[in-house]
Amino acid sequence: MKTIKKLLVISILMVPLFGAAQIYLDKYNFGEGLNFSGEKGYKMRLEGFIQPYMETKRYTGTDDSELYNRFRMRRLRMQLSGSLADEKLSYRLRLDLSGTSEADLDEANSNILLDAYIRYSIDDNLSVTFGQKSTPTDNRELNINSQTLQLPERSRITSVFSTIREFGVFLDGTYRITPGGMYVRPAVAITNGDGQNAFKKDYGGLKYGGRLDFLPFGLFSNFGQFREADIVRERTPKLVVGMNYSYNDGVSSRRGRNSGSILYLNDRNEEELPDFIKLGVDFMFKYQGFSMLGEYVKGSAKVSKDITQRVRNDGSVSSGFEIDGQQHVANYIKNRMMLGEGYNIQAGYIFTNLISVDARYTHLRADKYSFMNNGTFYNRPNYYTIGVSKYLSRNYGAKIQASFTYVDAAPGSNDNAGNPIDGNEWVGRLILTIGF
Repeated sequence: MKTIKKLLVISILMVPLFGAAQIYLDKYNFGEGLNFSGEKGYKMRLEGFIQPYMETKRYTGTDDSELYNRFRMRRLRMQLSGSLADEKLSYRLRLDLSGTSEADLDEANSNILLDAYIRYSIDDNLSVTFGQKSTPTDNRELNINSQTLQLPERSRITSVFSTIREFGVFLDGTYRITPGGMYVRPAVAITNGDGQNAFKKDYGGLKYGGRLDFLPFGLFSNFGQFREADIVRERTPKLVVGMNYSYNDGVSSRRGRNSGSILYLNDRNEEELPDFIKLGVDFMFKYQGFSMLGEYVKGSAKVSKDITQRVRNDGSVSSGFEIDGQQHVANYIKNRMMLGEGYNIQAGYIFTNLISVDARYTHLRADKYSFMNNGTFYNRPNYYTIGVSKYLSRNYGAKIQASFTYVDAAPGSNDNAGNPIDGNEWVGRLILTIGF
């Protein structure tokens, strides 16, 4: 699999060579990339953006609580995409040069390679993609481009349950089902089930899943289904309602994101892994500057009775699965997985002067045995966020965003250093986006 992925990247870089001997700059609009075309109809686009970011956090309950400040380049992304003359064959190569991860610190993976795939359009309604990309089995916010987010960061639902990107085969369709403009968008994915891990060994079996989106009022304008705020101010109401499901046959991490981070064996010292199941429903609505996004996700597990050993971080093997002094294999394994449910609801409005006011509420409910009860990274059931954004162009080319989040910390929660906290916490964020 590692060799296949390397060959795919090389193939993507070679696609332009087959399209045309010469290419010319066709047009450039700020924030929308450099668009090139070839004398034989070949098309290519080079685009990217940077996001300097600042975060400050404080814990309530004590007067002398310290401020935790964080400054970093949140994202620094470059993307090369294109298609041949008949647009049947297209490709994308996306890199992140910031050195940070879209994931949390509990299971971060800061791979430079984000997207690397080749797509073939079977007809006007159906396409097949092979490579690494975002998966339709994640919640709706993971189908939203990072440059177009409504708030400085994605919701906690995304960080808890999503796999972000996967390597595999993807089938995507768009079908008009009524003369009045109703559409359905089915998607099917068969992936390695190990998340964004382009150059690592694959563990476990495959992951199978899909999504079905229903658009009763027609398609969104200017790819609005994949952009959060309604900057184009939809002239008629637009709505998409979707459902997604996935079954990961043998997961070697908390939710199928970081391959090989958690491994188990049977009594014959053979790899034996639990399965991870995820179900979600979501919607997005836009009309004349107003937008609303709602998501629900539930994660569950199926633990094999054949698991008798676990692999420690140092590579040694142990048969101990103790919880509160008692041996319990299934519950011990579940304690290391993201099991439970949560929902996220957010809404905002962009005024004609390109100032946006937004709000979000996220709720998480962990199973009794789940890593969502971890005191340092999670164990926080409620997140209340308000934000304001100023768009500096009438697209997503430049904007500045600020938000304030108040977090309910459940008993047993810790600060960043692992020390117990008595109260709750608040987080302030500031991010600047510049694209080309």
